[in-house]
Amino acid sequence: MRHRCKVPRLGLPADQRKALLRSLATQVIRHGQITTTKTRAKAVRSEVERMITLAKDGSLAARRRALGYLYDKKLVNELFQAVGDRYGDRNGGYTRIVRTKRRRGDNAEMAIIELI
Repeated sequence: MRHRCKVPRLGLPADQRKALLRSLATQVIRHGQITTTKTRAKAVRSEVERMITLAKDGSLAARRRALGYLYDKKLVNELFQAVGDRYGDRNGGYTRIVRTKRRRGDNAEMAIIELI
């Protein structure tokens, strides 16, 4: 039974799931938006918002936590520099999920996750 388990399993073992979420979060922050399945978009939303919240903090400890999660050091530096003027007055809700048409091969629900 999985009562009160908030983590979406995504049909993957824990190590593969964490690697998938890390790579998706890195790509969302790098490109601004990506197209993925709706379930993956909802799962990666919390990770991306956590990284933006760390960047808004701006401390050395927050930078090290972000470096430990995201795959690209240069991307972390860009995120920490650009987040102040972009999200300075916003208290959350840094991403938007827009549903698109279903995938042709397996009819999976697709969505675009983008930074606001």
